[in-house]
Amino acid sequence: MYATDQGSYIVQGWESTQPGTVEIPHLLTGFVEPDTFIGSTMTDTGRGTFTVSGRPITEPDVLGMLTLAEDETAIEVPKLGRTFYGNAAAAQR
Repeated sequence: MYATDQGSYIVQGWESTQPGTVEIPHLLTGFVEPDTFIGSTMTDTGRGTFTVSGRPITEPDVLGMLTLAEDETAIEVPKLGRTFYGNAAAAQR
């Protein structure tokens, strides 16, 4: 998980059969910057990983900065700020 200066994250993960989709360990989400989150839908695979989709990274200069295993690739996803803390239902009591 790499934060960019473009308001996004580069997510490195295992290739999937769907273009622009990678599989990542649940624990990788703990490496996002404080008060931000991955702005793309993540689907739990049921085996300790999520699939997440984004823009495939194809730029040679960006790929050259990553150390990718043969079965890995990278995508770019939005980095969104967390704007809500707490329980809305509790505030209405």
